[in-house]
Amino acid sequence: MILLVAVAALTASCGGVEPDTVAAAADAGPPRPVALWGAEGGFVTATMNALRPPRVVVYDDGLVVVDASRQLTLTGAETADVVARMEENLTGQPPTATPKPGAPSVADVPDTVLGVRGKDGKMLEVRVPALQMLADFYPRQLTDAKNLMDGLATRAASEGTDYVSGRVRIVAQEASSAEGKPSPWPEGVREPPGVVDPVWQEDVEGAALTAVTRAVPAGPEYGRSLFKTGSGQVFLLSWRYLLPHEQSPASPARD
Repeated sequence: MILLVAVAALTASCGGVEPDTVAAAADAGPPRPVALWGAEGGFVTATMNALRPPRVVVYDDGLVVVDASRQLTLTGAETADVVARMEENLTGQPPTATPKPGAPSVADVPDTVLGVRGKDGKMLEVRVPALQMLADFYPRQLTDAKNLMDGLATRAASEGTDYVSGRVRIVAQEASSAEGKPSPWPEGVREPPGVVDPVWQEDVEGAALTAVTRAVPAGPEYGRSLFKTGSGQVFLLSWRYLLPHEQSPASPARD
């Protein structure tokens, strides 16, 4: 035992322990996001707006989830490096970036959201309107941050595995005028109550999760299919897996 303690102390003094900030946070409880890249706004459907997850989320235990559909695990050193580089790129940036004079006007394009958890434990987020269209009109650090996260997405696509979780978010949008024959509403999944405007959503698990994932095939834009309720209403039903930090106790339905 004395020898083991001595070896551990020597390892720590020589820098052999992986970066402490991320590792300590990972041991403190459920995984927390420490870096992210997402999108907000833009010309998207109400269903997409309700379902859209961050493009990439990095957690303090090294888990990386991409589009709520792919995952990979980074080492402690890799996780710490991502956090350090994101912090370097985002520190000092305003909450909402403004392009340089002369930038063209761009409409209906989502804002890019870049985030990192700082040493104070708070999440620093920067919103960048139309970054993908106006990259040359923004500070290079914002593009570097986005490219860093994009690299993780590419890596997850080639090296990662499918992401699944024990809870899913289902979203129903009224679709009485949609073409196609609707299927009966999935058994065991609560039906939307009354009129839905613009969408109804609920987070489910257990038997309801199994029913909806079997009834609605998953796809690159998350599952979506037409269903008819017992009252005759037709809905476009969609779902996606919830991310680790979204999996709070049963969430109430939203009308």
